[in-house]
Amino acid sequence: MREAALRRTTKETDIRMKLNLDGRGSARVDTGIGFFDHMMDAFARHGLFDLELEVKGDLNVDGHHTVEDTGIVLGECIREAVGDKKGIRRYGSFILPMDEALVLCAADLCGRPYFVMDAEFPSPMTGDFDNQLVREFFYSVSYAAGMNLHFKMLSGSNSHHMIEAMFKAFAKALDIAVSTDPRIEDVLSTKGVL
Repeated sequence: MREAALRRTTKETDIRMKLNLDGRGSARVDTGIGFFDHMMDAFARHGLFDLELEVKGDLNVDGHHTVEDTGIVLGECIREAVGDKKGIRRYGSFILPMDEALVLCAADLCGRPYFVMDAEFPSPMTGDFDNQLVREFFYSVSYAAGMNLHFKMLSGSNSHHMIEAMFKAFAKALDIAVSTDPRIEDVLSTKGVL
């Protein structure tokens, strides 16, 4: 099993996470932000990852630290769980529809962080979730994991659908990228390392 369990504690957040890349899509999530819980549950279910996540954050301030720091911990768990990257496909991409929303997500577990997001949401909030935190979350994931991560929103008019499509597309792209291929005997790189 490729899994990682981490705890990160700061003056702003206390986060415990366990991630199994070879799971069945089960999740136990409590971040204190209802819509974010829904997104993390969707990430686990659609990526077929097992995820345990408990976050105590300074929600009396706002949701920024909770969401950003969760992204950091998720990225660190991905990096640790994938290990030396021998035999993995490395690249993954997925175009995911959700009603009127259509999003493309592409990931490269190359060890070099880079993040691009071409998406704007029509509303500032979805439930108790500040929509500008989508960018903060995925930026943190990409840098902590050491991955290239790109999103392009191809269509959409409902913020809930657009954001949920992004989390699900990321899950599907990551599942492809971390999957193994018996033809890849080492790492998929001309350099010999990732």
